Amino acid sequence: MTATPSESSAVAYFHRIGATTFRATEHVGGGWNPAEQHVAPSLGLLAHAIETDRDARRDDALQLGRVSYDILGTFPIGEIDVTVTVLRPGRTIELVEARLSHGGRDAVIARGWLMDRYSTEELAGTGLESVDPPSELPQWNGSEMWPGGFIASIKGRRTERAPGRATAWITTELPLIEGEPVSPTARLLGLVDVMNGVATRADNTEVSFPNLDLTAHLFREPVGPWVGLDTSVSFGPTGLGLTHAVIHDDEGPVGAVSQCLTVRPGN
Repeated sequence: MTATPSESSAVAYFHRIGATTFRATEHVGGGWNPAEQHVAPSLGLLAHAIETDRDARRDDALQLGRVSYDILGTFPIGEIDVTVTVLRPGRTIELVEARLSHGGRDAVIARGWLMDRYSTEELAGTGLESVDPPSELPQWNGSEMWPGGFIASIKGRRTERAPGRATAWITTELPLIEGEPVSPTARLLGLVDVMNGVATRADNTEVSFPNLDLTAHLFREPVGPWVGLDTSVSFGPTGLGLTHAVIHDDEGPVGAVSQCLTVRPGN
């Protein structure tokens, strides 16, 4: 019998099967429900779609400075469609929207600010502190805490300072899309949603705390295979939560990312 991309031989998170259609593989299985897609790879896919659409329309390589994702609901492992719309065209700044749908229903909406490039080497710098490199952190096997194909597909190193406070480095050997190169930015954005699972405040078998969104701000393009997340998780008294992380790469801090959580005891 001929193998299909959804079987264990899959070598990527997604296979492109049409101009706007992709098939997810078992490597996107979620941490809350392995039969549903972990949203992390889809966030990278939407960033890639924004950049691909940009390159088809113009040749000046506007850079992604912010991407904000709204997660409208869960969706199963299977075929998804991605469409891109320019909301605010411009010569040096654009606001672009990408929508991921399954079965005709929107599941994730991304809005990205694309910005022109300027020579600011002499001004470059940050007040954000660096963290220990991955080689100095102990190995972390996320599958001991979380089910699903996505967590199983990543390699991690992690140190926990307190409940809800941890530094982790993650990487993966799987490409986002089989046979299709993606930018370092899209690759990073396909991994950062794991932040909610590396610095847990509560036992995930007793309390659920999925994120409803994710917003990433970047001040330079990332480099290297590892993505560092210096993460803090906060729970409020009425079911609201916040996960925030400073993003790092081989050269130091590269940006920040936040998530809004719905915290539900007993689920």
